Amino acid sequence: MKDSIAILCGGGPAPGINAVISTLVKVFIKEDYRVIGIQEGYRTIFTDSPKIDDLDFEYADKIFSLGGSSLQMSRYKPKDEEFNTDFFVKNNVKLLVTIGGDDTASTANRISKFLASKNIDISNIHVPKTIDNDLPLPDRNPTFGFHSAKDEGVRIGNTVYEDARTSKNWFVLSTMGREAGHLAFGIGMSCHFPMVIIPEMFNKTSVTLDKITRLLVSTIIKRKIDNISYGVTIISEGVFHFMDEDEIINSGINFTYDDHGHPELGNVSKSHIFNILLQQKLKSLGIEVKSRPVEMGYELRCCRPIGFDLTLCTLLAMGVKKLFKQGLTGCLVSANSNGDIKPLYLKDLEGSDGKIKPRLVDIDSEMAKLLFSDLHYITKADYEKAKQYVSNPEEYDFNKILEWQD
Repeated sequence: MKDSIAILCGGGPAPGINAVISTLVKVFIKEDYRVIGIQEGYRTIFTDSPKIDDLDFEYADKIFSLGGSSLQMSRYKPKDEEFNTDFFVKNNVKLLVTIGGDDTASTANRISKFLASKNIDISNIHVPKTIDNDLPLPDRNPTFGFHSAKDEGVRIGNTVYEDARTSKNWFVLSTMGREAGHLAFGIGMSCHFPMVIIPEMFNKTSVTLDKITRLLVSTIIKRKIDNISYGVTIISEGVFHFMDEDEIINSGINFTYDDHGHPELGNVSKSHIFNILLQQKLKSLGIEVKSRPVEMGYELRCCRPIGFDLTLCTLLAMGVKKLFKQGLTGCLVSANSNGDIKPLYLKDLEGSDGKIKPRLVDIDSEMAKLLFSDLHYITKADYEKAKQYVSNPEEYDFNKILEWQD
């Protein structure tokens, strides 16, 4: 029986997954391996009828530049008691390649340890992906999919900005980012949005919906002072990660709640929340400004990968074969800024609590300082002119809201 490799995708989609799968198929069938694609992540591989497909060159060639994932994905996380050796023994698997985030990698690590305890020698190499760009890779290299998602976000953002300029309206955009604001930061900077709000900005104060709303009002008033009657703001949904739950519940927004009484944020549009709060605030101030919500979420995850990610994904998949041939296992494949393949181990990325600390936007970097200094918002120099719109302009002072120094 031929030696085989198995490929599994976990978590949510990111542009470039198919490029990884395609390259893996091509480089391993060239070495006369059977390549097995596992459908639905970890959901069925320990059942009596795992959902698998044999992948060949024609399949790989068709999917290379497509968005999404040709292997169905799942967030299913099997328990230790579900583990068995059947799939791996029956198919003579020598390498399990997992594509996903830290949860997918951690599960693969557990499976590898289980198989080793049964004297079954199988390597596991993980290809990390996330459009959030929040994995601490060497040289601050991007995670694959980030640049393609950002590029799609910029395309949408520029279109929305043109609508704002044409119709003299305001738009409130929200975009993905579990904890880090890389996507919102990159899209906002590339589109010249007058206000960009990311969780990292609140490094000196707590995150509240009131502060976010006042930042939005600040940019609207500043532009009014400058005789600009339109604009687009963008907010990273990661701000919710740092809010007290009571802050969210008491927002006045109608939420559904899970079995534990927690608000189900996944069921609501974040941009809708921000826009409703902004409109309520503007009306209380007697400022007549129309604003509309635009959610940039799932639109970004399955777009076609741009050239940058096609190259990176090809390199990472080739790197999997290199590390496998070197006899390495239980590692993540990464490439440094020179394109050199390096293994990373979860234990080297994990903190003392066993969790991988996310890579955040470096708020003290020159790029961040330049962006935030050039946004449109009220400062002390604007107080007198701002008084025609609000009696207390200092409450809408960007630096005071964030407790930054002027």
